[in-house]
Amino acid sequence: MCGICGFVSKRDISLTQLKDMNDTMYHRGPDDSGEEIYEISGGYKAGFAQRRLAIMDLSALGHQPMHSGNGRVSVVFNGEIYNFQDIRKELSGYSFRSCCDTEVIIAAYLKWGIACVERFVGMYAIALLDRECGEVYLVRDCIGKKPLYYWLDGENLVFASELKPVMSCPGFRKNIRRDVLSRYLYQQYINAPETIFENVYKLEPGSILTFSDGKAKTRKYWEINEVYHRQIKEPVKDYSQAKRELKERLKKATAYRMISDVPLGAFLSGGYDSSLITAIAQEHSKEPVKTFSIGFHEEKYNEAKYAKQVAEYLGTDHTELYIDEKEMFGLVESIPRYYDEPFADSSQIPSMLVSALAREKVTVALSGDGGDEFYCGYNIYENVAQAQLLDIPGGLVHGICGLPLVRNAGIGEKLPFRVKVIAQNRNKETKTQFGAGNYIVRAKKMVKNDGKELPCHYETESRYGESRWQARRMLLDMDTYLPGDILCKVDRASMKYSLETRCPILDKNVMEYSFRIPHGFKFHKGDKKHILKDIAYDYIPRSLLERPKVGFGVPLDQWLRGPLREQLLAYSEKGYLEKQGIFDADYVSAMIRDYIRTGDGGPATGANYSKLSWSFFIFEQWYQKYL
Repeated sequence: MCGICGFVSKRDISLTQLKDMNDTMYHRGPDDSGEEIYEISGGYKAGFAQRRLAIMDLSALGHQPMHSGNGRVSVVFNGEIYNFQDIRKELSGYSFRSCCDTEVIIAAYLKWGIACVERFVGMYAIALLDRECGEVYLVRDCIGKKPLYYWLDGENLVFASELKPVMSCPGFRKNIRRDVLSRYLYQQYINAPETIFENVYKLEPGSILTFSDGKAKTRKYWEINEVYHRQIKEPVKDYSQAKRELKERLKKATAYRMISDVPLGAFLSGGYDSSLITAIAQEHSKEPVKTFSIGFHEEKYNEAKYAKQVAEYLGTDHTELYIDEKEMFGLVESIPRYYDEPFADSSQIPSMLVSALAREKVTVALSGDGGDEFYCGYNIYENVAQAQLLDIPGGLVHGICGLPLVRNAGIGEKLPFRVKVIAQNRNKETKTQFGAGNYIVRAKKMVKNDGKELPCHYETESRYGESRWQARRMLLDMDTYLPGDILCKVDRASMKYSLETRCPILDKNVMEYSFRIPHGFKFHKGDKKHILKDIAYDYIPRSLLERPKVGFGVPLDQWLRGPLREQLLAYSEKGYLEKQGIFDADYVSAMIRDYIRTGDGGPATGANYSKLSWSFFIFEQWYQKYL
């Protein structure tokens, strides 16, 4: 686990400047660093740099940049190739000098070319230089566990694991993209390939970027939609077989992720996913697995007591920490330093706290991420299924009432909220993304749009070719919410403390097999994540797991209208916003003041707008730090 950065450019970027870029990510790799610049074809120079968090082969032989024995290939790499030992057995013709997975990437490339990445099972962001053809490749893992940004400036390329190295590169211009801001305010994150800056992109999951002769082209080598439609052609119709084979794949994926030369543990919330992964890990371990959870003194948010019961049943070496609001609030100021692109999912705060707790004893932690998206776990999936049943009646209501997206003084105004939401849900490309129209309207009005339509949703649903809304929404979340929010949140929260997180449920073979499992095995008679829960019950009594999902809670409304009130008011001051030139100064200033005074986003809205206000606050906090 590390951070990488570099460039391919005709500009004069010095080794010192490359080192400065690299050192902005010290937290991602405090154990070692390397920076090198090479002369390559076409008058270009390539700079490769890495900050290392030593996990495999702790010796100096794991130092990066790493080169092939013949000097043809150079690599910097962030992540883990879990099946590197299996691949290494196929590379007997290569003379290995180390025991690490980085060198396997080099040897695999020399044998199979860049298509070698299709053999990798892992999480990774890779930059590879091939001097023979003069090409540089950037590669990101299938589901986007590891981040990779790149800036295209004419015939120059700059890349990095985070935005900070890109912002530190000589000549970088911090021009904000206003067209992504409404969606950010509404969704609370910015999804690949977009970023907050012009000409800067996130490499999409499962993608390869090839840079040659000053030109970049990207292609997908693993794509959710394509894999899904290929796999559903071979469904596993027998439930017992599906459960048995999924369980075996989860066990193998967990075993892969327990290979480490440093102490390893697991996050344990007490929910199904983390409990299942912990149970499998304990089955593979000769010693009690170290597990970690945080608790809240507020009973309605607290799952620590359940995690403790699971830990006691499994016999893990459990550590829990109860935190109060003051401890959570103390991390607000640090958010833009580690989330160096606006990111407003407030569960980032408890994620940072549990990462800090784990890092006191381990360097690697297993997590249960991915269970909800791949096995139908979120409450929204239940709502989506119900909405599809009501879509035709909703269309009739829409036709009768003539409901626009905004509030209406006619008959539509008197309709119940849920009826109104379904009636307004007429866009075929966003059928599964229905929500409160007021939130969407306000997110759009907050940003100066120069007459352009600013999107809040992902108008991409037809590409999935899936008539069942529930399955379609799951695919959409795998493409957007999972990599853009969940995995980004965990990566930055854990790497703040130089902690590596590994997700067995997001193993490539597990993900691909999940698409062969009939949807009815996942959502069975209203039971979400049915097959995954069934596997968990093989390890842990149902009585310890069966309860409503809670999730991390952060008192945003109390903070924004309390200790953060003056800061929020200063950010929304009309003169400041006019000078900034990004938001509609009159609208935002009035909206924030109405929110602080009443808890609403405006007169008689009947809704709490802490979520939009928090997204705005986080943006301004980020803006103050970097611009």
